Amino acid sequence: MTEDLSILTRKGTPPDHNLIYGSHADQVADIRYGSDGALRPLVMLIHGGFWKPEYDRQHTEAMSSALAAEGWTVITPEYRRIPGNPDASLEDIASAIEMLPHQVARHNGKILLAGHSAGGHLVLWAAVKCATPALAGVLALAPAADLRMAHDLKLGDGAVLKFLGKNPAERPDADPMQLPAPAVPVTVLQGSLDKVVPPVVPEAYRKAFPKTQLVLLPDAGHFAVIDPQSNAWPAVLLALRGLSEL
Repeated sequence: MTEDLSILTRKGTPPDHNLIYGSHADQVADIRYGSDGALRPLVMLIHGGFWKPEYDRQHTEAMSSALAAEGWTVITPEYRRIPGNPDASLEDIASAIEMLPHQVARHNGKILLAGHSAGGHLVLWAAVKCATPALAGVLALAPAADLRMAHDLKLGDGAVLKFLGKNPAERPDADPMQLPAPAVPVTVLQGSLDKVVPPVVPEAYRKAFPKTQLVLLPDAGHFAVIDPQSNAWPAVLLALRGLSEL
């Protein structure tokens, strides 16, 4: 299967506002308001790109625009991506979760975290490390959920080692697999044909944390789960609705 990479450059609607949660240039976020946003949880969408500085939130434009068109209010934060300094990324995700929802009036007081690939790793980490009463659930899309396995498989051309600056065994605090089970509901959507983050990675996470709902999507690759034009998109919407109703 050849991955459709068009989602990485496809444009969406411009954000309604830009938000700031720190002094660094990357401590910013876009917000798009949905028509039903006041009645639903706020969706915070964390982009992937194997924690590399060359990949930013722009490739989530089409997805966040499509979610807003479905009625959700969506924040897409940027975060620092500094090779060998994972704490910069982790601190930014924690700060974004703490600070950004207070800047948004149109939501029901609850938050759903959604993240793709490396962003999936970050939301699974945040499900434990940044859990608040407002956090209603987590949707991880093709997540790099097990850093030791991702390192052993050399995913993303050795992306885990570049991100951490050391073997993941030395940073169990950054690995969702080495943390306690999340207290909030977690749904994982995974393309069965994903070669970038193969299904064995989230399957290991589900085995470690059996309450995780893992949905394998047939004939879907790595980027289908963030592409509103893909056959996987209805499953994304269904998962968000399910988490919002729990």
